[in-house]
Amino acid sequence: MGGDGRRKIAGSDPADSGRAGGQSVPDARGELLDLARAAAGVGTFDWDLTTGVLSWDERLLELFGLDEATFDRTIEGFNARLHPDDLDRVTGLLQKAIDTCGDYEAEYRIQRPDGSLRWVAARGRALCDGSGVTERVLGAAWDVTDSREAQYRVVGVLEDMAVGFIAMDHDWVITLLNAEGERIASRARADLVGANFWEAFPATVGSEFETSYRRAVATGETVAFDAFYPEPLNIWVEVRAVPSGGGLHLYFLDVTERVQLQQRNELLAEVTRELTGTLDAEEAVARLADLVVPALADWCLVSLVQDDQHTNFRRSLRDVGFRHSDPERQSLVAEYAQTRIPALLDGSFVERALSSGQPIVLQRQAAERIRALFPAGRAQELIGELAPEAFAVLPLRGRGRTAGLLSLFRGAGRGGISADDVATAAEIAGRAGLALDNARLYREQRGLAEGLQRSLLTPPPEPDHAQVVVRYVPAAQAAQVGGDWYDAFLQPGGATVLVIGDVVGHDTQAAAAMGQVRTIVRTLGAEDGHGPAEILSRADTVMRTLMVHTVATVAVVRLEQTPSERARGVTRLRWSNAGHPPPFVINPDGSVYPLTGLRPDLLLGVRPDTRRREHEVVLDRGSIVVLYTDGLVERRDQDLDAGLQRLQDTLDELAGRELDELCDELLSRLLPDNADDDVALVAVELHPQNRLRPPQAGPNVVPPNVPDSPPVTPQPD
Repeated sequence: MGGDGRRKIAGSDPADSGRAGGQSVPDARGELLDLARAAAGVGTFDWDLTTGVLSWDERLLELFGLDEATFDRTIEGFNARLHPDDLDRVTGLLQKAIDTCGDYEAEYRIQRPDGSLRWVAARGRALCDGSGVTERVLGAAWDVTDSREAQYRVVGVLEDMAVGFIAMDHDWVITLLNAEGERIASRARADLVGANFWEAFPATVGSEFETSYRRAVATGETVAFDAFYPEPLNIWVEVRAVPSGGGLHLYFLDVTERVQLQQRNELLAEVTRELTGTLDAEEAVARLADLVVPALADWCLVSLVQDDQHTNFRRSLRDVGFRHSDPERQSLVAEYAQTRIPALLDGSFVERALSSGQPIVLQRQAAERIRALFPAGRAQELIGELAPEAFAVLPLRGRGRTAGLLSLFRGAGRGGISADDVATAAEIAGRAGLALDNARLYREQRGLAEGLQRSLLTPPPEPDHAQVVVRYVPAAQAAQVGGDWYDAFLQPGGATVLVIGDVVGHDTQAAAAMGQVRTIVRTLGAEDGHGPAEILSRADTVMRTLMVHTVATVAVVRLEQTPSERARGVTRLRWSNAGHPPPFVINPDGSVYPLTGLRPDLLLGVRPDTRRREHEVVLDRGSIVVLYTDGLVERRDQDLDAGLQRLQDTLDELAGRELDELCDELLSRLLPDNADDDVALVAVELHPQNRLRPPQAGPNVVPPNVPDSPPVTPQPD
């Protein structure tokens, strides 16, 4: 089947192959011998799919009325001997075995060269190499023209099979049961052979068993399925129902261990998904009760340690999750969860598991033993009503600490808690404990990083007739701390410098690197006379000298005035951009434009000797300048240009608002609910200097070495 990764039966190219799961080729000889033995010495075949050669032993050649000279050793040669009415069906069964690397079973008619017609039964298996490619099909075939003789011939083989076998006639009477079938059914052969199948196995009536068996008889096709057989067997079986001579043959295996392992793995996978799907580990752990009931218990409680420094477990432990498999008893469990911990006496199983960090399991009389650990009261009454027969409490262990408890309860009808179930519960408890500990460490680390970052984001200065507003919004809980920062300060000559930057990375290292880069830029910028380009160039040099190995985008803006510019009511803005999104200007008339220059220079820290360019523009008083980090405009589902256009459109809509309101509204409109990046923003409004300073501009707070602005003669509005 070429491109879809499977072998073709007829006319296939040996190189045109694919992969499927199955057994390995190195065991081919052993498989061939086993199949030959299972078929009681009848003819065998070996179809090598890599070469296309179909090998038959002497008995099989004789069965088909051929010899080495007349059989061309191809699948086409085999197909030529098949009865035309059987060709498509047999081809389909072979193809299915190849596609699934599974078993092959068929009964078909052949036309021998002398014109005689014979019935042949064949059984085989498709084998794969270690990487999953179907390499060959091995099998055996025999003459079943006389079905009675064929049945006698295979009885001995069936008896030795490691697979259960039951044969039934057209009246559903059991005619044959092999030793393995007797073992799996837990019934004596003498009691079953001759009995009606539906009466011997009443649990099959009305179930998937009956549906599948009747479908196999009605269609004449093999039906394979897995199903659970309840009391008294309580086992999972893998069944192949094969129609035969109007009756039915059943091949079955006890696969209980395999199914239980699969269910265990599925449960663990679901628990892992719950625990890793959110950083709110406490909420995820509380939902454990919904996952383990009824798989491991009839009802369950999940408890968390609120304060592991508290010596009294009654005050440090809280039940946060509970579930009962019977909805009508859910309210009882809820009430028990509210009352049990405060009522527990010293030495309880809960306290022992909490202090020792070891699981405790009671296989019987759990209700009586737990009741003894309560004083008379409601908690004692509730455990009596819930009546658990078996009980296990497992600590949720993190790194050297117990973060909570998982308590499992089973009623008398379910029996004790098996060692496998205890092991599964312990694995779940371990994963939950680790998730809780990881969440605790994450919160601590994030808190330290956010504290460091916020400590570096100092309040802005308040120069005369200028209002500086800053904002910082951390990323959502699912993201890590970033390296965004803003800065605003005055130079000794009176110029105002605004800085916005973003260190590459989203972790505590990025936050620490941000602190270094911000300090370097701030220190160099505070020296008088340095323009934006020179500040960035000197910062490149200092970073190289101090071996600060990080990269950052930075934009530096300097606002300055000459006496004549002050008299004209304008301010000169000079800027240099090291790979950062462009600042925006809102003119007094409401028009908005970006400070783009020709193109941004290289990021800070990439190449220390890079030439930094500087641009300038003259602004009328009443203008607003907005600097921001990329978290405001970048989205995974849109390009940067679209984000910048959206920012410009939003600023256009917000023009005329007071600066604080403008900044808050800007963040509200542009940031998603769960932003995955932090955002820093700094904005300045240049109020007209020919009138009294407005209240929102704040007092004239400047460093002592910075000259005051010349007095202003108030002008009427």
